[in-house]
Amino acid sequence: MPAIASCKQLVIVTTKDWDDVNATVQLYERADSGGTNWRRSGYPFPAVVGQRGLAWGIGLHGCGKPGEPEKREGDKKAPAGVFRFGDVFGTARPEQVHFLRLPYRQVTATTEAVDDPRSRYYNQVVDRETVGHPDWVSSESMVQVGGRYRLGVSINHNVRAYPGFGSCIFFHVWDPAYPGTTGCTATSYVHLVRLLRWLDPTKDPLIVQLPLGEYQQLKQRWNLPALRER
Repeated sequence: MPAIASCKQLVIVTTKDWDDVNATVQLYERADSGGTNWRRSGYPFPAVVGQRGLAWGIGLHGCGKPGEPEKREGDKKAPAGVFRFGDVFGTARPEQVHFLRLPYRQVTATTEAVDDPRSRYYNQVVDRETVGHPDWVSSESMVQVGGRYRLGVSINHNVRAYPGFGSCIFFHVWDPAYPGTTGCTATSYVHLVRLLRWLDPTKDPLIVQLPLGEYQQLKQRWNLPALRER
């Protein structure tokens, strides 16, 4: 996979199986693109994915395998596959998150994540005040979501915005009151800050999300690191 061959940072999210909501996150990096000498950064940390587990999304890997779960809008599954990161977002002012190296967007009362497949803004985070004629009937007010969107980063899934194949996927703060997410990946605020401090756009970071069995099958073909258990 060319994208993995050229990257120097990988965020690897694995679950026990397709239906598991609990995930483990590991960070790997290497000095040279194309090499096999991946080195883990720090220790694994826990996360959750969609309430109904994972399903193949649309990303750098293509769109998955025939006969296996496929991501759809509203299915409460997080997308499996290989994806780039988009902008970081949060409620803090830009000067309060000066440690970030990825672009940052402060969310406000008018920031909305559009999940209406019929809208021309589908799969986009927009400022309603700047849109002349909002054409969506379904969206998520990112401020009203509350603490879960205190901080997060976009995962570039379905970037061509094919209607109905899933929208506005994030890696955000985990709220333990929920058994999982509606399709995102989430971890504690402390671990998320650690992740975002680590991400370096000059190293072309990618996120890989897979059930562990699928990961082991694809490891050699995709030149993925051998995961450590501890």
